[in-house]
Amino acid sequence: QVQLVESGGGLVQPGGSLRLSCVASGITFSSYTMTWYRQAPGKERELVAGISSAGISTNYLDSMKGRFTISRDNAKNTVYLQMNSLKPEDTAVYYCKAERRVGISDYSYWGQGTQVTVSS
Repeated sequence: QVQLVESGGGLVQPGGSLRLSCVASGITFSSYTMTWYRQAPGKERELVAGISSAGISTNYLDSMKGRFTISRDNAKNTVYLQMNSLKPEDTAVYYCKAERRVGISDYSYWGQGTQVTVSS
């Protein structure tokens, strides 16, 4: 049974920081690309950041560059999202996703999400 469990969300003031974690089980974590998405009320889910299976390459939504950092620890089956200089518009539910392609087959799994609220 595959599980992705996010944690670390909460209420933070503008300009503050949070670190989200996503722990995976039931998969060979080191074989999966990991991504963070977010979904604000009334908006579509959007990709925030991604990291390759070995952690060598990363990508970010432009508005996140310089503020958010994605990292992973394959020994702990965990991916992180360090979020700094948070803004009210960062308020959303943040989800992690694990995905890989084997041949022509795609495998992907989602976590249940963690709420991030940026407000004074």
